[in-house]
Amino acid sequence: MIDMQKRQQPPVDLARGSAPKTHDRSWTNKAIDLLQGDRRRSADTHLLKPVFKGLTGLSIYLKDESTHPTGSLKHRLAHSLFLYGICNGYIGAGTTVVEASSGSTAVSEAYFAQLLGLPFVAVMTRSTSRAKVEAIERFGGRCHFVEAPGEVYEAASRIARETGGHYLDQFTNAERATDWRGNNNIAESIFNQMAAEVNPVPDWIVMSAGTGGTSATIGRYIRYHNLTTRLCVADVEHSAFYEAYVSGDRSVTCPTPSRIEGVGRPRVEPSFIPGAIDHMMRVPDSASIAAAHVLSERLFRRVGGSTGTNFYGLCCLAAGMLREGRPGSLVTLICDSGERYASTYFDPNWLREQKIDISPDRAKIEHFLDTGNAI
Repeated sequence: MIDMQKRQQPPVDLARGSAPKTHDRSWTNKAIDLLQGDRRRSADTHLLKPVFKGLTGLSIYLKDESTHPTGSLKHRLAHSLFLYGICNGYIGAGTTVVEASSGSTAVSEAYFAQLLGLPFVAVMTRSTSRAKVEAIERFGGRCHFVEAPGEVYEAASRIARETGGHYLDQFTNAERATDWRGNNNIAESIFNQMAAEVNPVPDWIVMSAGTGGTSATIGRYIRYHNLTTRLCVADVEHSAFYEAYVSGDRSVTCPTPSRIEGVGRPRVEPSFIPGAIDHMMRVPDSASIAAAHVLSERLFRRVGGSTGTNFYGLCCLAAGMLREGRPGSLVTLICDSGERYASTYFDPNWLREQKIDISPDRAKIEHFLDTGNAI
């Protein structure tokens, strides 16, 4: 009688004289199923089309990433980073997952770590909003605080080494973990949703730079599909990205922390791909926050500061199209909800402490949206 159990053993490696080592992929298979289930439930967010009476001939679209289960654009990135880590064999059953994050990415990663039953540690500066810290902790994550933004990288790497865990490293892996050719990424979603619109191929997509991963995905997708759309990246004060783009020097740094959470970095992150960008601009913090206030009131719900950066950049480009008498469409992103920033961008006391006066920029934006006169 044939011994079925022996028959199922791996074949003998004749060169070594013993059976080769095999890995049990049962946990990996289950983890992939859980991640793909979340993707099917939540990937396609709404594309909003607000009407601004002064922008005659222009169609404005807002890809609302705040409706993801974890409330931000970073839900997509976290999903991709976990898939990348699991499929490369870096994450397995019981692996401690570590990230350097100012908040939203860590919130999304804590969600996925809880989904997979993995311990999670987020390394961030003490200035991160309390609402984000509490969200991470609600998903079972632990927060490790450092004083300066530049300290997060080494601290995250050290904790991963000490725990035998895996450092997700969004700032390096964001541009490589997402399939920029398609496969349900954010660029593919935008163009699919635009397909039946009057101007289906937008003149501009505007995106702020955090890791650089989303702008890399969008820019590469546009080029790969031979589209006429141009990509504008709007950067903030106290960020190294804009200077690097203008000078071509990736070694530039910015020691002063960004006041717009989620965007603006002290160094040029590995995921930032300047060659995928058509135009870049720097947006003052007062303009980012003013734009967040204006858009919040017109959408009847709050949006965050990075969305304000996006929207201000879009308004600048729209003003140029109006001057040229050129109709068309522009798209940008609602990155997250403004409720996370009730104690900062929407708190008059915080604005006074930061010496930020949003009233002049707010008036300019309101006037532009109502009349079309240059911002």
